[in-house]
Amino acid sequence: MDKMTLRGMRFFGYHGVFAEENKLGQQFIVDLTLLLDLAEAADTDNLEATINYAEIHAFVKTIVEGPPFKLIEALAGHIASAVLDAYTSVNEVTVSVTKPHPPFEIYFDGVTVELCRKRDDHGTQQPAGNR
Repeated sequence: MDKMTLRGMRFFGYHGVFAEENKLGQQFIVDLTLLLDLAEAADTDNLEATINYAEIHAFVKTIVEGPPFKLIEALAGHIASAVLDAYTSVNEVTVSVTKPHPPFEIYFDGVTVELCRKRDDHGTQQPAGNR
């Protein structure tokens, strides 16, 4: 299976448990790895044979900049499900969401949640298992 990765997509959202996070908002960083068959695109140089990464970026942006979630786990899960629902050529998706500036008196590069989801033989979504 082939892989397409979008790294370091930065969006402004209002996700979090604390009221200040929902009111003030903050930046979120999303990485997305898609497993799909890219053989035709590689052979034909045809955009119609692949996923337009600008379109995927815009799609993820609408989710991150949309209604807030309390947990970045829920945000990542929603992104994963939405990508699998919207892009049937994607067999598996890994979503990584980083909150670089959690509202705590601690200093580190942020907290990241990574979720993997895939289709089973019947097209139903499920966790992708341990890596």
